[in-house]
Amino acid sequence: MLADWPAEPPWAHAPTVEWQICGHCNYDCSYCIQSKKYRVGYPSEAEVEQALALLAGLDGAWEIKMTGGEPFASPLFLRRVVPGLMRTRHTVSTLTNLSAGPQALERFAALTYGRLGVVSASLHLEFTTPAEFLQRLNGLRAAVHADARIVVNSVLVPGRLADVADAKQRVEGAGFRFFPQWMKIKGERFVYDEADMVWVRRIVGDLGRAGELRTANLAPDYRGRACWTGARYFVLLQDGTAWSCRSARRHGEGSLGSAYAGDVALRTGPVRCGYAMCPCAVPANRGMIEGVVMRPGQAEVEA
Repeated sequence: MLADWPAEPPWAHAPTVEWQICGHCNYDCSYCIQSKKYRVGYPSEAEVEQALALLAGLDGAWEIKMTGGEPFASPLFLRRVVPGLMRTRHTVSTLTNLSAGPQALERFAALTYGRLGVVSASLHLEFTTPAEFLQRLNGLRAAVHADARIVVNSVLVPGRLADVADAKQRVEGAGFRFFPQWMKIKGERFVYDEADMVWVRRIVGDLGRAGELRTANLAPDYRGRACWTGARYFVLLQDGTAWSCRSARRHGEGSLGSAYAGDVALRTGPVRCGYAMCPCAVPANRGMIEGVVMRPGQAEVEA
């Protein structure tokens, strides 16, 4: 812990939990950063209630960002998870591939009405078209509260970047924000060839500010900076384990305990980042990283 820093960021920030509510996903994207062996399973109802008890006991109001797998693929998502969070003081957000049917999306909008922070809608062109995706997204936008923010993310898949560029134009033309994701492979940033980099630059814009860029997730390097993950942000997995951040967990570090064992203990202050890649944009864009200050209404997401 850094003794010369306060217990929480001395600037605007949003304490956040990324809750992986299930491993199962109904898609099997070739570029998925989660190996297939982890893309299975759901917590039991009892385990969901234990996780909800942990979240309800957090001090203050947090943002609970529900991820997977695919959250809507869990049979408990709309029946237990979302109603349970509605009994807490927290804001709810979700990362979804938007493959759920209209009735499920409308039910989600009704349950979270007035409490929904961000919908991070992942466009996976291996499994849907921009037209199909936008039809569902427009339906969701019509159903949620006007204060909810919707942003579309899509991975910069090599060999398909012309399609991604076309999708970006369609998404932005429909009035949604488009947030491209640099592809990751085996815990590192993918190296695009020069032909693909022409498209990457066209889609993303200025690549010279990778650590500060707010128009894309470029998986930057924040090594040496004060970081409040584990204190004001953490990851809660479907097996009940809590981790300071995704990079720490990948390196077998940053364990905070287990919701199912009832022994989760958050850090009391920041540490220095020691990882060469921050794979998701959430910690930085919720104000957890020294030098990357959260802006009002900011809705950057991870794929």
